[in-house]
Amino acid sequence: MKKFYNLESIAVVIDEINIDTDDIIPKQFLKTIQRSGLGKFLFYNRRYDSSNNKKDNFILNQSPWDSAEILITGSNFGCGSSREHAPWALLDFGIKCIIAPSFADIFYNNSIKNGLLPLTLSKNLINILSDYSLKKKYLKVSLLDQKIYYDDISLDFTIPNDIKERLLNGYDDVELTLQKGNLINLYEKKQYNEKSWKLVDNE
Repeated sequence: MKKFYNLESIAVVIDEINIDTDDIIPKQFLKTIQRSGLGKFLFYNRRYDSSNNKKDNFILNQSPWDSAEILITGSNFGCGSSREHAPWALLDFGIKCIIAPSFADIFYNNSIKNGLLPLTLSKNLINILSDYSLKKKYLKVSLLDQKIYYDDISLDFTIPNDIKERLLNGYDDVELTLQKGNLINLYEKKQYNEKSWKLVDNE
């Protein structure tokens, strides 16, 4: 998993609540278990018409937002089914950070496990960042400083220390588990010594 320190990018704004995972990546694209290649299907029903042509009126098909690495959106983002393909599609498209008033729990956890940074801010602050971003100006997100910079202004955000350390170091679930290797080995030896099968003498 890639490490996340700082990100400077234009932000795309989709100001809607309750955007669900089927909207993010429709069900017909869930057949693969590969994390790459899903970006072209992100928001498929919004980005393409029935003939598979891009819709010019959708913001992710418009320059410069088609190269955005930050998404600003509404409350309860990522609700619906628990498909991990949703953060995969966002990351493959190029989105590395999502700013919203709130997230669906499973989507939030899936995002962190895949290196996608979900940030929660008040609706008022999000409105300020949205207006700024719609002027095609860049934001800077610093996970290290826990700040969002725009113009000469900075906004603080909070994030649990364990999540911050995980993203800064790029640890996935396997790497986190391997850090406990010595404790796991000690536990397995203890279990073997205490509970392993004993030969029974029937004579």
